[in-house]
Amino acid sequence: MLRVAVVGSGPSGCYTAQSLVQLDPEVRVDVLDRLPCPYGLVRYGVAPDHEKIKSLQNTLRAVLEHERVRFLGGVPVGPDGVPVTRLRELYHAVVYCVGAATDRRLGIPGEDLPGSWSATEFVSWYSAHPDSAGFSGRPGPEGAGTDGGFLHGVRSAVVVGVGNVAVDVTRMLSRGAAELTPTDMPHAALNAFAASRVDLVHMVGRRGPSQARFTTKELRELGSLPDTAVAVDPVEAALDPAYTDPSALPAPQRRNVEVLRAWTGAPPPGARRLIRLRFFLRPVELVAWDGRVGAVRFERTAPDGHGGVRGTGRFEEIEAQLVLRSVGYRGVPLEGLPFDPVTGTVPHAAGRVLRGGAVAPGEYVAGWIKRGPTGVIGTNRPCAKETVMSLLDDAPLLQARDLPTDPSAALRAEGVEPVEWTGWRAIERAEAELGASLGRSTVKLPDWESLMAAARAADA
Repeated sequence: MLRVAVVGSGPSGCYTAQSLVQLDPEVRVDVLDRLPCPYGLVRYGVAPDHEKIKSLQNTLRAVLEHERVRFLGGVPVGPDGVPVTRLRELYHAVVYCVGAATDRRLGIPGEDLPGSWSATEFVSWYSAHPDSAGFSGRPGPEGAGTDGGFLHGVRSAVVVGVGNVAVDVTRMLSRGAAELTPTDMPHAALNAFAASRVDLVHMVGRRGPSQARFTTKELRELGSLPDTAVAVDPVEAALDPAYTDPSALPAPQRRNVEVLRAWTGAPPPGARRLIRLRFFLRPVELVAWDGRVGAVRFERTAPDGHGGVRGTGRFEEIEAQLVLRSVGYRGVPLEGLPFDPVTGTVPHAAGRVLRGGAVAPGEYVAGWIKRGPTGVIGTNRPCAKETVMSLLDDAPLLQARDLPTDPSAALRAEGVEPVEWTGWRAIERAEAELGASLGRSTVKLPDWESLMAAARAADA
C-alpha cells in the first residue's frame, strides 16, 4: 500500500489527506504536526468570535478520524525534530503543508519599539497559541499573555493594513467582555480585554478603498459592534476615483465601496468606541514616547494612475500606544527543502518539489508554502487536489521502495513521542473542564506544559 506523510494539520494538510483517501482506496496517511493540537490556523488564526468559521474544525475532524488517516501531533520536522531525509526513509511520499509562518515587516524606523507587534503575535496571544509571547518564555510586552500587556495603558491603536486579518484585530480591539466570554479565548486574554481602555482604533491603508483586500462580510461586521461607531474620512476616500463612481468595479470591490460610503462623514455621537478607516497613508516611522510607541508618522499618498500610489511629501502623525502591522504573510525555509526567497515558497511543478529545476521523487507541497499566502480557506481544497493527483500519478514508482512496518514505531524508537488522536481528545476534555470551572464554555489551554500534561493523561 502507499504510505504518505502529510506535514501540517491545517486546512491544506487535511484537504490533502482527504483527497488521498478519496482517490486511493488503500493509501495510509499520517498527518504530522509540530503542535499537539490539529487544525492549524482554524484553531489558532480564526478569531474566537467567528464561531461559524471555526466550525470548519468539524469537517477537518472527520478527515483526521478516517480509518486510514492517523494524527501524530507534537512531531517537529526539521533541524529540531525529524529530519526531512528521515521522513523520506519512513514514507513513500511526503507532502509539506507548512503554510507561511512569518509576517512581512514594514521596514521603517521604530518598528521594534515596545508596543509594536505583528497582527499574528496579537492573534496568537488571544487564540492561546502555545508559542505566544508570555506563554513560551519569550519576552512579552510587559508580560503580554499573562497580565494583558498588549492592552495595558492603551487608549488608541493603529492597525496597518486593510485585509481580513486587519479587520479581525480591529474588531477584537473593539469587543467587550460580554461578547467574548462565550468564546474559547484563554482566560488571561479575556481578563485583559475586559480591562481594556481602548476607545479609538485606526485601520490604515496606503491605497484607496476600492483596492482594499478585506471581504464585504468581514467589513460589515465592524458596523454591527455594540457601542462602537465607524467613520470614513470623505476627503481621503474621494482621492479614489472608483469611490465616487464604483459602477465599473468588480462586484466584491463594489460592495466594499458601498459599505464604506455609508460610513463616510462624521461618526454618530454617543458610542464609547470609534473605528476610523483611513486611506492613502503610508507609514514611514513609529515615533517613541517615553521609550515605547507613542505615534505613527504617515506620508500622504495619491494614486499614480497605474494602480499604485506615489508619495506627496505631506506627513501627519496618529497617536497610538499599540501598533499592529497586518501587511501579509511569508513562508520560511524548512531545512532540507529548496526555497525561493523571492516568492517565499518551495519551487514546484503541479505540487512536485523541484530541486535544481528537476523533480524530487516523493516530495510534494500544498497550501501557502506551494502558492504563497493567497486565497481563502476553501482555496486549499483544489490546491491540495492538484498535488494529490501528481502524487498518485507517481505512485507506481514511489511504491517500489521498501519501508519500515510502522513509521510511528520507528519514530518512538528514536525518541519521538507523538501525540495521537486519543491525546488530542484528552486535551479537548481538559479544555471543557477548564471552561466549566470558570463558568464558561470550552476554554483553550494556553501553554505547552498544560497541553502536553493533558495529552499524556490519556496514556496514564
